[in-house]
Amino acid sequence: MTKFALISVSDKTGIVEFAKGLIKHGYTILSTGGTAKELADAGVEVMQVSDYTGFPEMMDGRVKTLHPKIHGGLLGRRDNVEDQKAAKSQGIEWIDLVAINLYPFAATVAKKETTLEEAVEQIDIGGPSMIRSAAKNFKDVAVVIDPSDYPKVLEKLDTGDLDVAFRHHLACKAFTATSEYDEMISQYMCDKCGDPELLNLHYTKVRSLRYGENPHQKAAFFRNPHNKDANVTNAEVLHGKQLSFNNIVDADSAIELVKEFARPAAVFVKHNNPCGVATSDQIEVAFVKGHQVDPLSAFGCVIAVNRIVNEAIVDYIDENKLFVEIIAAPDFKPKALERLQERVNLRILKTGELKLDPNRRDIKKVAGGILVQTADTYIVKESDLKSVTTKKPTDAQIQAMLFAQKVVKHVKSNAIVFAKVDEDGNEVVTGIGAGQMSRVDSVMIGTRKGGDRVPGSVMASDAFFPFPDAVEQAAEAKVAAIIQPGGSINDEEVISRANELGIVMVFSGIRNFRH
Repeated sequence: MTKFALISVSDKTGIVEFAKGLIKHGYTILSTGGTAKELADAGVEVMQVSDYTGFPEMMDGRVKTLHPKIHGGLLGRRDNVEDQKAAKSQGIEWIDLVAINLYPFAATVAKKETTLEEAVEQIDIGGPSMIRSAAKNFKDVAVVIDPSDYPKVLEKLDTGDLDVAFRHHLACKAFTATSEYDEMISQYMCDKCGDPELLNLHYTKVRSLRYGENPHQKAAFFRNPHNKDANVTNAEVLHGKQLSFNNIVDADSAIELVKEFARPAAVFVKHNNPCGVATSDQIEVAFVKGHQVDPLSAFGCVIAVNRIVNEAIVDYIDENKLFVEIIAAPDFKPKALERLQERVNLRILKTGELKLDPNRRDIKKVAGGILVQTADTYIVKESDLKSVTTKKPTDAQIQAMLFAQKVVKHVKSNAIVFAKVDEDGNEVVTGIGAGQMSRVDSVMIGTRKGGDRVPGSVMASDAFFPFPDAVEQAAEAKVAAIIQPGGSINDEEVISRANELGIVMVFSGIRNFRH
């Protein structure tokens, strides 16, 4: 009785040698398209699938192996009398081995220039169908999806036969491959949709952590294996002890905030809230300005910058004896890195180029469940602003407002951020009030933390003011202008009070809660 092996691969590594080995063991090779040509060109005798099925390849190769003579040959149970009769009546031959690997979907979508249409054409249909059919019937069929298994299969054939245990092992690899392939496609398509209601969660364990938020809590670190962006999960640790649970959380906050800025920027984070942020034309200036916002809170902080760390930054760290837990950056100048690596307790993270991912999702946990939303990646623009007071903002105030608005959405709600553009054009936070139950309390904390830096600042609020009290508090601190979303039933009262106090106010129309 003729033994058939069906071969259809996109990765043609070792396939000619494998096919020749199968022929030596009495197999007739069935193949399709490019694989058949590759084998034929190498002198391997091949039967085209279309000749076997009597049905031509069509629709640019989309339809070629989805045929009863293929799947019947794979799924038919050799010891089942009814299956045998059905196969004989329909001219179906048993296919005892398939060697298949799938269209290169991952490699295709990894290219930034790939269009959705190009990606769709790399979604394999026939391949996964044949793999699953063969793997389901592993008691009778060997399914080989990994070129590294070709020599093992031939060795098995040399010694007698492909035993059931080995075929079972191959089937497990096959189902894992199709599962990961489908998950990759699902993730890509859902990202393109930008729909949080389409959810596919898969995380692989990176490592166990020493403990969680507190020493009595156990913890582990997992990452999405399909996530290729520059972020804390993909950062390369160049120096220092393993990151702790809290290190990872804080580093994530710092890195995601610094991504907001195209200009050189430095972010200082403590306990998951920024305590200093600045931008400048020179990264070392931004670093100094950012640290000087709140040096007390910056003790033991996590720092992220969006430019290469140079020796001028290390000079400032050394001269001011800064205690820093983590510094994350796209890269480090060799000498700067060498000097930083002298600090035993400093973790150094290399992120690669930092930029916002517009398709990122935000997942929050609750007891027994999760909440999923699209991430807050919208950046307020000058065209969004609506001036609502008699007094209008200056260009410098608008610049400071847009800067402060980027920061405020990374501060725990209720959130208030004070900021200025200084005489050299640097954008600098001058005070932050975070995580209070009433907005006016956040204003009071921000003005107290900012001290004499606050007068003349703009004030950004993550949500509307329900009452004029926060505006009055800002006026006492000599704040010059306010940016807020608007939308309160008391907007008119708040605007009226701002007019009375001579404060500029603009509405952005965008709320930025961060619970």
